[in-house]
Amino acid sequence: MTRTPENQVWQNMRARCLNPNNPRYADYGGRGISVCERWDSFRSFLADMGQRPGPEYSIERIDNDGPYSPENCRWATRGEQRRNTRQTRALTFNGKTQCLTDWAAEVGLSLDGLRHRIKQGWPLEEVLTRPVGRWAR
Repeated sequence: MTRTPENQVWQNMRARCLNPNNPRYADYGGRGISVCERWDSFRSFLADMGQRPGPEYSIERIDNDGPYSPENCRWATRGEQRRNTRQTRALTFNGKTQCLTDWAAEVGLSLDGLRHRIKQGWPLEEVLTRPVGRWAR
């Protein structure tokens, strides 16, 4: 079982959090991300997570500042994970909160166009409702 994709994920997760010599330690163990005691055992990890749904999936912490644990982890695609990083910026408009990527897709703007409007200091309502075209500021 040591050569399964799930075992590689488990080993890499533990190395990022527990080994100060790991190149990614600063982003994980170095900032307080831990692995729950139950997952000291690969068998327990596999029992909780199940098999990886496919090669495009990796482990994701739902709360990016929380631990690796059964209640805080799931299998997710790279696209899903991109929406759950420390760099992701969320906007709330009309009671709905989404990351910039999702807002851009919803309102028909490129992500760069949305970022440009924000950088220019547009009011949020205009950022998300003004039509794309030559009459934009």
